[in-house]
Amino acid sequence: MVYVTGDTHGDFSRFQHPALKRANEEDVLIVCGDFGFFWDDSKAEQKLRRKLTGLKYTVAFVDGCHENFDLLESFPTTEWNGGTARVIAPNLVHLMRGQIYTICGKTFFTFGGGHSQDFEYRTAENWWEREQPTYQEIVEGAKRLEQHGNAVDYIITHEPPASLKDCLRIDTRQRLEVHAFFEDLTQICDFHQWYFGKCHLNRYVPVKYYAVFDDIYALNDTRKERGGKGAKANA
Repeated sequence: MVYVTGDTHGDFSRFQHPALKRANEEDVLIVCGDFGFFWDDSKAEQKLRRKLTGLKYTVAFVDGCHENFDLLESFPTTEWNGGTARVIAPNLVHLMRGQIYTICGKTFFTFGGGHSQDFEYRTAENWWEREQPTYQEIVEGAKRLEQHGNAVDYIITHEPPASLKDCLRIDTRQRLEVHAFFEDLTQICDFHQWYFGKCHLNRYVPVKYYAVFDDIYALNDTRKERGGKGAKANA
């Protein structure tokens, strides 16, 4: 089974959520950005990462705005479930931008990155321009989707499409090229559901969009038809 949750920001308690108590080695929990366990590489953080690698299930995450990209990019890339990823440990995986993976029999298009609301208060030691997706990453993601017939089961991002930022009244003045790209995907891509974490909200936006924060969704429990409302995992 595949589960999806929102930003964890280095908080291990999310992985102890009652909804995950039956998760096993065949299951995957996807985090929609701002993972936060690759930040200062302190001894305390390294200990938390060891705890993550001791979980029975796989933790896979897209990057958000609060990641140490120097640290994250120190891990090599490899092929994982049909796409390029950073397999940090057998059960800890960084899902990269513009990739398509097959997980538990379903296809996922992933695209991390975004814009830090607090970037003007951060320094060169804790802000990375690489948080913002590049034009080349967008082009490569679009090409990969086109090769896949512009159809996947799920889309996992950190940022939402532009129109959803307006709908949710979140960061309405912030616009990146990736917001427009995501808006295009709402029109040209066929998908079941789209999950994003940036807004720190748990909200279903009909007919197939999910702003997710500390809720956990079990995707195998969703309705079969495209656009069906997802099922929140029971605690």
